[in-house]
Parts: sequence; structure tokens; C-alpha cells
Amino acid sequence: MSRAHGVLSARTFPVVLSAPSGAGKTTIARRLRERRGDVVFSVSATTRPARDYEVDGRDYHFVAPGDFRRMIDGGELLEWAEVHGNYYGTPRRNLDQAVDRGQFLLLDIDVQGARQIRMHAPEALHVFVLPPSGAELVERLMGRGSESDSTRARRLRNACAEVQEAAEFDYVVVNDDLDATVDAIEGVMAAEAHRIRRIPGFAQALDRLCDEIRDHTEPPSGASANESSTQE
Repeated sequence: MSRAHGVLSARTFPVVLSAPSGAGKTTIARRLRERRGDVVFSVSATTRPARDYEVDGRDYHFVAPGDFRRMIDGGELLEWAEVHGNYYGTPRRNLDQAVDRGQFLLLDIDVQGARQIRMHAPEALHVFVLPPSGAELVERLMGRGSESDSTRARRLRNACAEVQEAAEFDYVVVNDDLDATVDAIEGVMAAEAHRIRRIPGFAQALDRLCDEIRDHTEPPSGASANESSTQE
């Protein structure tokens, strides 16, 4: 947990990364997680069946449709969406557990999910990742040989719409160099950890600090006021 000179301590907070497809946010999230032991990746819940290589609790929390709907009704999700007939969402317990452990919950989600997070977890830090240029983004998406022309065209249309949402975010970084981009996000996290509104009991902490200072300004026990004045 971030500390400021041993006097003040800030709570951790969720970190939301959003970007158009091809901007590299998933790679950034992975690198950030590798660098920092206090960053934990948020594992989403989904109703879609697990693939052969996927592990429950590592890749997704696989739940039945009825259980997912109960999670929605019970307010157990920070955000959720239906995609191609399946539900995906972020369990609130992910955040609760991360805060209890003094960790930053990292969420790799789209702009619609980020909007829901902003409502249900207003303390979250929102970072939007941009590609170096439109041409670079097109090249990255065109390089995905496994996708059809129609799929690439849809991704490009969606990218234009998502880029327009960047102004809603707290910070924006341009991913033209992976390590520099991760450095920038770490810098933002460090600055936010020292933001006064994130520090619980800030006024009380300042009062305690002043009390400690005053303890050293009182005259020694037994010294008269005149002696103290003479010494000054």
C-alpha cells in the first residue's frame, strides 16, 4: 500500500484500462502485472462454456445463466454486458478482496464497461490507451490473418467510436513503446495514490502530526516560564 513519508497512507483503488482493439491494452495489463506484486488482474464471470485450455478461476469464473442473473439482481457485479448471447461481468468481490489485501485491481474492459465502473466504483482510476497513429492501428488489425475482412472492418468501425470516448477518461497514454507506456501508467498510479481525496483520515493525520511536533516544543519538565523565555 502506498505510503507518504510514514505519516499518511492511501487506499488502493481499481485501475481501468480501455482502448480500441489493437491498441495493446491486454499486453500492457500483462506487463504491468508482471512488474508489480501489488497489482492483481480482475477475472471476469461469464456464462459461456469453458474452452479446453481454460481454467475456472484463472481465465474466467464460469457460472450458469441463472446464477449470473442472480448476481445482477443482487448487485454483485461492478459491470456486465451480453455479448453474442453470453453474459460477461466483473464480480464486486474482486475489488473487495483486492482492497482487503492492499492490491490494485486491474480491469481490462471496453468503454461501456468502464462507464458502469465509473458509476459503481467512483474511486477507480480510468486510463485510455491510444495507438501511435490510425495507420498503425489498421496495420495491427490487418496483421491478424485469422480474421475475415468483415470482422476487421467491424473492428475498425468500433475503434473509431471508442476513440471518441477517450475524453471521458482521467488519463490518456499513447502506446508507441510498451515499456514507456507501462512506465507512464505506473507514474499515474503513483500520483493518484498521493491525491488527498484518496487518503482516509487526512485531517486527523495532520492533527496527529502537529501533536507530535508540539510534544517537542513544550519546555522541559520543572523549567520555569522565565527560564524557557531566557533560553529562547
